[in-house]
Amino acid sequence: MARNARDVMTGGAECIGESDSVLDAAKMLADLDVGAVPICGEDNRLKGMLTDRDIAVHVVAQGKDPSQTTAGELGDGKPVTIGADDSVSLALQTMAEHKVRRLPVIDGHELIGVLSQADIAANADEEEAGALLKAISAAD
Repeated sequence: MARNARDVMTGGAECIGESDSVLDAAKMLADLDVGAVPICGEDNRLKGMLTDRDIAVHVVAQGKDPSQTTAGELGDGKPVTIGADDSVSLALQTMAEHKVRRLPVIDGHELIGVLSQADIAANADEEEAGALLKAISAAD
């Protein structure tokens, strides 16, 4: 499989701003019918990823007000990314190593898409897709 991340990613990723509320993020997730959205800073650089699970576990279950909690509060640490021209094999290794289901795809400093476990499954051979699923599932 000699393809790169750009070839198999889902393009056109929309960001939630780091100072936007988690309530706005939840509405964005619902509108886009996705489970995760990138968090971008005021400098338009990727700050993290926000998932529906983050909202449920770190906001709702903690009794926090989603309209007063910002997306940036949930985007801790350095996000794991993949370069647009990096190989899908490297993406597989990165996802397995960091036990993540989605990788923001970066071209220079610009977010251009997200490479998901589903994108990999649709484009990798069965053995590679199975190995990825096993590696990621071991984190649960």
